[in-house]
Amino acid sequence: MYNLLISLGAAAVVFAALLLFADLPGWVPPLAAAPVFAVSYLLIARFVLKKVNAIMEAAGRDLQGQRIEKAVRTLQEALRFGPWQFSVTGQIHSQVGMIYYMKRDFSNAFPHLEKSFVKNWTAMGMLAISYMKRNKKDKMAATFEKAVQWSPKESLLWNLYAYCLNETGDAEKARQVLEKGLKKLPGDERIKTNLECLREGKKMKMRSFGDMWLQFHLERQSVVMKQQAAAMGGMARRKIIRK
Repeated sequence: MYNLLISLGAAAVVFAALLLFADLPGWVPPLAAAPVFAVSYLLIARFVLKKVNAIMEAAGRDLQGQRIEKAVRTLQEALRFGPWQFSVTGQIHSQVGMIYYMKRDFSNAFPHLEKSFVKNWTAMGMLAISYMKRNKKDKMAATFEKAVQWSPKESLLWNLYAYCLNETGDAEKARQVLEKGLKKLPGDERIKTNLECLREGKKMKMRSFGDMWLQFHLERQSVVMKQQAAAMGGMARRKIIRK
């Protein structure tokens, strides 16, 4: 990464200059070089992330205006900063992959999701589901394992992992995942409920997660349409009551 190399280079110059041209104790040059590295790295990182955030905000405005392809092109402009700073490339690919996935363009989503930033648990969940749909159960499980390692406090992630395992015929492993999730999130009612469902051989209850669950496209379209129709009906009734 350019930032790391430049910062190391600046620190090395200071170290060498003090060592060669200044009559100082041997411990001084490394002590003086360390803050040079830290300050250089932080300044460059701040500059790069400011540029990336500006691009992501512009892409967000495009998404709000339903200009999906323009948003993707805008995000991809930020990839030029990838060599400068760790994690930038993965974060951009995560965002692009999620956009394509949510619009059900799974073929375009997959290569971006494969390059996702591991701390973006939503993108990692979508990648794991993509592997499941490709009958790659081992890769699905490995992806979920990475996701829960980096995002252990996300209730939906644990439930999603268990749901996919159950869907692929491994109810026992699904129960073990929820038991592990309950250790990370003691008292989580939705994990408790779904663990009880699996123990009783019942279907997991995921709809309480709302839109966060629906974005993974694991519900049948007919079910989603019924939920949307019910929600719209409820809104209409509330308006009538207000009158």
